[in-house]
Amino acid sequence: MRNEWVPASAALLVTGAMALALASILTPDGSNAAETLRLVREQDSRWLAVSAIYFLAAAMLILGLPSLLVLLDRPPGRYVGLAGVVSLAIGFVGVAGYAALLVFFRALVKTEAIRDQALDALGEDVGLRIFLYGWIVAFLLGELLLAAALLRAHSTPRWVPMLMLGHVLAVPLAALLPDAVARTTALAFALAFAGVGVRAADAHLGSVRRLVV
Repeated sequence: MRNEWVPASAALLVTGAMALALASILTPDGSNAAETLRLVREQDSRWLAVSAIYFLAAAMLILGLPSLLVLLDRPPGRYVGLAGVVSLAIGFVGVAGYAALLVFFRALVKTEAIRDQALDALGEDVGLRIFLYGWIVAFLLGELLLAAALLRAHSTPRWVPMLMLGHVLAVPLAALLPDAVARTTALAFALAFAGVGVRAADAHLGSVRRLVV
């Protein structure tokens, strides 16, 4: 089977993971509705840039997912890994939707179509909560399944799936951590997927060398 796309897909996976971590760190975050609205008004360009980075990160991560198949071609962990890839795809699509939601929210604030009280009520909307929590759960579940599959397959260094597990555990605890510390947990995700991408590209090059020899 021809798989010349693997290096390109792996590069997109690494770049997308780094972009997602960058967007997570740069996202303005207010402690209440009034402060959030003020941040959007005062940091309009930054808000728009973060939205664009989220969207680009989601697109690159989705295109990078096929490179993971190179690391899941062995029976141990294959089906768990494939389930993780599918769940991650749903989560990454959710990231793209979140980016669009940020742009729409910015437009509402800029046109003064939303106020402090309306923002509080918006946060309580059941449909919005289902969307937000749904893609977050799919994202974390996919990362958890992929980490378990990589541990079973031994196709990456052990620190890669351990970083993934650490990121999954850190996300629910983020509310208990200082804001600066909570934001840096995204770096664990970026480093783990950078390791996966590099290992996938290396495995592909190894198979090409064996075919040539």
